[in-house]
Amino acid sequence: MANILIVDDDVTFCLMLKKLLEKHQYHVTTLFSAEDVKKTVRQRFYEVVLTDLRMPDVSGMDLIGIIKQESPETQIIMMTGYANISTAIQSIKQGAFNYIPKPFQPEEVLNMIREALEEEVKKREVKNLKTSPRPSKYLEGISKVSKRLKEMMTLVAPTSLSVLITGESGTGKENIARSIHALSACAHKPFVAVDCGAIPKELVASEFFGHVKGSFTGAIADKIGHFEAANGGTLFLDEIGNLSYDTQIQLLRTLQERLIRPVGSNREIYVNVRIIAATNENLQLKKEQGSFREDLYHRLNEFQIEVPSLRERREDILLFAHHFLNESNADLNKSVMGFDAEVEAVFMNYAWPGNLREMKNVVKRATLLATGPQISLNEIPSEIYHLPKDEDQFQLFNEKNEDELIRKVLETVGYNKSKAARLLKIDRKTLYNKLKLYQIEVPEKINSIDSND
Repeated sequence: MANILIVDDDVTFCLMLKKLLEKHQYHVTTLFSAEDVKKTVRQRFYEVVLTDLRMPDVSGMDLIGIIKQESPETQIIMMTGYANISTAIQSIKQGAFNYIPKPFQPEEVLNMIREALEEEVKKREVKNLKTSPRPSKYLEGISKVSKRLKEMMTLVAPTSLSVLITGESGTGKENIARSIHALSACAHKPFVAVDCGAIPKELVASEFFGHVKGSFTGAIADKIGHFEAANGGTLFLDEIGNLSYDTQIQLLRTLQERLIRPVGSNREIYVNVRIIAATNENLQLKKEQGSFREDLYHRLNEFQIEVPSLRERREDILLFAHHFLNESNADLNKSVMGFDAEVEAVFMNYAWPGNLREMKNVVKRATLLATGPQISLNEIPSEIYHLPKDEDQFQLFNEKNEDELIRKVLETVGYNKSKAARLLKIDRKTLYNKLKLYQIEVPEKINSIDSND
């Protein structure tokens, strides 16, 4: 049973929240002023503290420092009726897990507490076992599209529907899949992630369904496949569009019958898994072109979530940047406090073609290089703020003009795919996928030049 501390000068609200949490089996302590917080967290460990932002004697921002000094593993959720970009950034910068604007629905705060508890467990495991750096958690943005994304995740999570997550490379599709799993009824069961593009064609059946010893050359022992490993939980199929047509048939049969047969075995195994698939390709177009089975498409696409690119959620850019800074400080044992104003302006104006993955890499590299309390332009890659004058004249707007536009950009840059990707504001992997999708040929000679750029 987790210990939760609520700090709020609104006595009525505090007691209502306490009643809600106790109904869900949490052990709750309430404080109506901030005076006794330091003493209280010193006497007992609280996994989660929910604190109001504005109180008469001390601010919630000050409380973050007080609590973290006494109990670094405690997760802090800031409650505020004054939700805006500056308070959100500042609270996370100070070390808060997340924030929730008042008024909120009971399910909202319960979901956030569950996420905070999961993060607290991860932090303890990392500290005790000295394992590799902790993975990024899903961070809810404050923009309209981010809030809509969160609503869709919360809506579908308790169901058994298969989910298809679409969006550009680097937008955090796996983190979203993990969050859906964490909010589902099978959260205590396995979550197995599979990169469909990384499995050799000849090993697909073995990877998905397992094999028995001696079933083929190299099968020196029995192997459990991904379906059996995920039994009762969630199987996340990343880059689902990369599966061969034959594999699609096998996958569809398994999803329909819920039976697998390991390679070389006569035994059938019943499996019950929830499928979450992800792709940065246009599966609808691939379906129309005949390279992706229509029946499998509809089986996977019982509920679709489209993840917005980072450039579509500009209100969240600085929030995400500070989140990655906190992660980088923890991973690199640094204490960089923030970003110079010039860097924040560059971040806001940059297109982020690699989305959150690119931002995380940029911030982590800058954190490592930083010698002062703030990250300056000296630590930021020059290509982020030294953009060509014609950078903005090319942009992928919709599927109708993509084919023509990609060809035009390639011709403009002499078929240099790196430059083309930058002008189109997408990463190289996405460009390669689109070249394949639209069957765009790049001359061999130019291909060899491009590989050395």
